[in-house]
Amino acid sequence: MIPELAACSRRDGDDLVLNVRVHPRASRSVITGVANGALQVRTTAAPTDGKANEAVIRMLGKYIGVAPSTIRLLRGQTHRNKQFLVTNGANKL
Repeated sequence: MIPELAACSRRDGDDLVLNVRVHPRASRSVITGVANGALQVRTTAAPTDGKANEAVIRMLGKYIGVAPSTIRLLRGQTHRNKQFLVTNGANKL
């Protein structure tokens, strides 16, 4: 169980909808916690061609403890504020 997820997510049946704020081109890739109702993620990846989104999906998978293939981007393809759907992720709360 990850307590921070409760403050930045909601259940959708067996799935989890996660609010994320992405900071691309950071000096290091790290999840820094929750602020303003969103999980704060810093990634070294550039926000071009979806590279930052792919990096964030890999980071979220490792952080939550699920396969990256169970995470998909719902909203915010080109924005810093994003929503991700974690299939069968509600049991991680």
